[in-house]
Amino acid sequence: MNPTNPANSPHPAAPVATQDPALNPFPWYERMRATDPVAYDPRRDVYSAFRYADVQRALSEHATFSSAYGGAGDGADHPFGASLIASDPPRHRQLRNLVTQAFTPRAVARLEPRITQIVAELLDRVSPTGAMDMVDDLAYPLPVIVIAEMLGIPPEDRAQFKQWSDAVVSGAAAAQDGAGFTPGEAHMQMAMYFMRELEQRRREPRDDLITGLLAAEVDGQKLSEIELLGFCMLLLVAGNETTTNLISNAILCFDEHPEVYERLRAEPELLPSAIEEALRYRSPVQSMFRTAAVDTVLGERAIPAGATVLAYIGSANRDEAQFPGADHFDIARTPNRHVAFGHGIHFCLGAPLARLEARVALDALLGRLRDIRRVPDVPLRPLRSFIVFGVRNLPVTFRPG
Repeated sequence: MNPTNPANSPHPAAPVATQDPALNPFPWYERMRATDPVAYDPRRDVYSAFRYADVQRALSEHATFSSAYGGAGDGADHPFGASLIASDPPRHRQLRNLVTQAFTPRAVARLEPRITQIVAELLDRVSPTGAMDMVDDLAYPLPVIVIAEMLGIPPEDRAQFKQWSDAVVSGAAAAQDGAGFTPGEAHMQMAMYFMRELEQRRREPRDDLITGLLAAEVDGQKLSEIELLGFCMLLLVAGNETTTNLISNAILCFDEHPEVYERLRAEPELLPSAIEEALRYRSPVQSMFRTAAVDTVLGERAIPAGATVLAYIGSANRDEAQFPGADHFDIARTPNRHVAFGHGIHFCLGAPLARLEARVALDALLGRLRDIRRVPDVPLRPLRSFIVFGVRNLPVTFRPG
């Protein structure tokens, strides 16, 4: 990271700890791009791609790099293995078409009044106090409430979502860092929960996504139970983790560059561009797995069929060959062809919703709060995951504006 704090700033930014690679993997990415851009790790038997061109190819060339869960389709009996994120054409297009209408820009735009209301309610709770935790008080509850309402999940059940999501995306580290159970236990609990919700919708259909999935057909066939569970679990996890980390990562970027707050207040039209730069600079998703479907060459590295490939999105988005001044946070950067939401057929279905939630939340923060500063003596706790990138806590102080 390259924090830039004007020497004469009356409110210097609190520097992010740079020694912990979970908070600052970027120097390692830079070394790997320069010295071993497609690296093989014999211990894990994984090929890792670090340069923009190689990552983009691995994410988009689905005939060569399969998204099948676990490789060779052997994850089809697992809900995530039967889900959209782990499918290849032609099944991928069939599954994606079932939910595309719920996430089109037009459909998402209709959610803006409700998102605005949720943000206002969340900020009303903390604005008189002059202090909040950006994760606990805003970045986490906002997307969870939105996706839960879309799925038709009752409010009293939302508290469990964060633990499930953290365990799924953080792996074994989640059980050691406060989640209290393993990824396998989280998968099982989510599956059991959504089995009950699906059964309830069969008895009492509602106007929600779960009911819509039950009614959906592909070539005259209903979705199987495992496919239904995969959709529900994927929407829950993807619907909150990415946006939570986008909002909190954006605040971290702004905190390192406090002049950004005043510039955005003076030029509010730059807010969408600032969100794109936050997506690039601190990508909420740092990597994605693929499986080589055939023998191939990536970069200059021969990769055998069946090999696991890890595409480092976070590294691609800091590649100087694609982004001049890549380590500089520039809210007016153009062009900004980052791959934070993936690329190709697996481009994130929820990207319009994540962008809207971030825009509404950050716009409200800029309008309602002044002198937003991270509390410098509270250590940040990173998410222990090489898939998602963010912090578990982000305490700030502010002055109501």
